[in-house]
Amino acid sequence: MTIDIHVDEVVDARDLMCPMPVLAATKAMRRLGPTQVIKVLATDKGALSDIPAWAEDNGYELLSSGIEEGILVFFIRKTEES
Repeated sequence: MTIDIHVDEVVDARDLMCPMPVLAATKAMRRLGPTQVIKVLATDKGALSDIPAWAEDNGYELLSSGIEEGILVFFIRKTEES
């Protein structure tokens, strides 16, 4: 999956188990301003449902999700309202 999105911060949550990928993404989002984007890398299969649900619950925009070389990859934008 190749996607052309400007990433402001990468959250490396590989080898972390639930709920750590969500907590790491939350900490990263607190550092970002509106419209900035994080790329979350995870290996815990729970992230497939946890990360999109977390983004929706917090008003973030899930731009893309997929798997690259066995790693779950999510691109999430912080919205003006979040």
